[in-house]
Amino acid sequence: MNGRPDRRRNVGEAIFADEVGIEYGVYGAFRLRSAYQPIFAPRGRFLQAVAVEGLIEPHRAGRPVAPPVFFESLPAADRLFVETMCRVLHLRNFRNIGVDGLDLFFNYNPLINDHPGRALAEIRLMTRHLADFDLHPGMLICEITEQAADDELLVSLVREMRRDGIRIAIDDFGTGHSTEERVALVQPDIVKIDGTWFAEFCRHAAAERFFRPLVSALHDRGTKVLVEGIEQAGHLRVALDGGVDLLQGFHLGRPALAGTIFDEEPLSIDRLLGMDNKVIPLFG
Repeated sequence: MNGRPDRRRNVGEAIFADEVGIEYGVYGAFRLRSAYQPIFAPRGRFLQAVAVEGLIEPHRAGRPVAPPVFFESLPAADRLFVETMCRVLHLRNFRNIGVDGLDLFFNYNPLINDHPGRALAEIRLMTRHLADFDLHPGMLICEITEQAADDELLVSLVREMRRDGIRIAIDDFGTGHSTEERVALVQPDIVKIDGTWFAEFCRHAAAERFFRPLVSALHDRGTKVLVEGIEQAGHLRVALDGGVDLLQGFHLGRPALAGTIFDEEPLSIDRLLGMDNKVIPLFG
């Protein structure tokens, strides 16, 4: 590898498989590997893994690189290529989790490909090949990661995915463009509460009392609520008291590289609430 960006438009030519069949992408001096973070749903006094979010872990010279550092360094001309490669990697490697019944959240930034015709064609191409990866649309949740896109384009993209059976989530609710107006426009199946915003919110003395009406208002719109960034017992307590549907964060489970054995054992809520500021491993 010469360290220069790889601008080949054929994503498949930049994807390779290791000795055990786990696929990775090559972009210049970087190797891009899929990692999956579990997403949990409350089940009585336990949390059960019901989905994972596909995340990318860049490596350079054998060492991990912080994803924001990698993505912010990309030339504008390469962003669509790299984002597409990351999505393909997550879809292809998902079968290696080896657990039935999990859904897959994947990120989609509508600003990366803001030409309506090309963006819609990209979605159609993706859904056409899902069976090749042992996937079906009902397993997928597309996480819209940037809400600054043109409203008409955003609605068209969402309509196309929904027609194929893919569910829609809005990311980072509480910050930037992710507002109640966008929720009304997109009518997502799931709203993800931004973890940084939520952590700051939890510092409020009456966090539980103020959070519950927000969750209820979103439920009234017909959307489920996922809180991300659960990093300590206090965050989990506020989220559960608010009646959220889904939870994600380091206190519950860290992202694991594709091919890692996934443990299906439920997590004890009582144990999680009693172990503030500690990460609970994915094994029981």
